[in-house]
Amino acid sequence: MRLFRSLASVTVAVALVLSVSYEAMPHARVTAPATDVPKPFGAECRVRVHGSEVTAHCHNPYVDTDRVRLHIECERWWDLDTDSAPADAGPAETVRLTGRCWKEVRSVWVSHQNLGS
Repeated sequence: MRLFRSLASVTVAVALVLSVSYEAMPHARVTAPATDVPKPFGAECRVRVHGSEVTAHCHNPYVDTDRVRLHIECERWWDLDTDSAPADAGPAETVRLTGRCWKEVRSVWVSHQNLGS
């Protein structure tokens, strides 16, 4: 009978300790790091090279205005590389950029500048 009483008191003590709520016990608080998710930006540009002439059509599906510019590098050393004037592609707008070399085209790319907020 004595063993039963001591076992009963130990069982009650363990039950009381386990019944303490989780919030009442001290624990470390972990917060998620603040991550700045960048807003989508940038016009999609399709470039076509036909001989020495280059045409780019850039469509901007986003809210911020994208200032696009066509860059053309010519193959011949004496042929001048060209950069087009910048064109602003507003939301849901398509702009056309053109340029050329005297002879062959080596490479073409379009640069983007975010004019939005």
